[in-house]
Amino acid sequence: MNDIWTMILRTLLLYFVILFVFRLMGKREIGELSVFDLVVNIMIAEMAVMAIDEKDFSLAAAVVPIFLLMIIQIGMARLSLKSKKFRDLIDGSPTIIINKGEIDEEAMKKQRYNFDDLLQQLREKDVRNISDVEFAILEPSGKLSVFERENSNKDGDITLPLIIDGIIQQDHLERIQKTEDWLRKELQKKGFDQKDIHNISFCSYQNNQFYIDTFHKE
Repeated sequence: MNDIWTMILRTLLLYFVILFVFRLMGKREIGELSVFDLVVNIMIAEMAVMAIDEKDFSLAAAVVPIFLLMIIQIGMARLSLKSKKFRDLIDGSPTIIINKGEIDEEAMKKQRYNFDDLLQQLREKDVRNISDVEFAILEPSGKLSVFERENSNKDGDITLPLIIDGIIQQDHLERIQKTEDWLRKELQKKGFDQKDIHNISFCSYQNNQFYIDTFHKE
């Protein structure tokens, strides 16, 4: 019974300690946490779990590191406000994924960001057609900021890629009731022969129009 009461008291104490620490560390949405913020939060949570679960683990051994992490986080946050270089080092910098309607595959590779990620985040922004996008910027938080063309069309189907990284997506062809032979012929009309397909990083077809993006654009 004593162990239960000890656990309850430890939980309450640590709850208010962590609440106080997070208030001092400042308000920030979960989706906007930097990598450093996330690491600090995970470490604080781990300290709290150890203090609650392990009765031989003293509260001081948990509370002191928690406050130390808070001081480090606040200090790093103040440094990042004064120095953009330091802020870019800790938080990272925005990456342009789509620039003037063209996809930057090299930027995607550097961020370990694939076409499935891109299409998912575009759908979350209610963007049906990738050809409507003028600029797409991957923020340090992982969110995608999207700027559509002025004449973008909100109607029509969603983007279904027919080619990703030079590989034809057979299931998507079936969904739009087209064949691989049809795709190859249509691409040939646009100047892409059989071997050029491997150089296409992304190709979609919707509203009777193709959107084609190739590797190694200058």
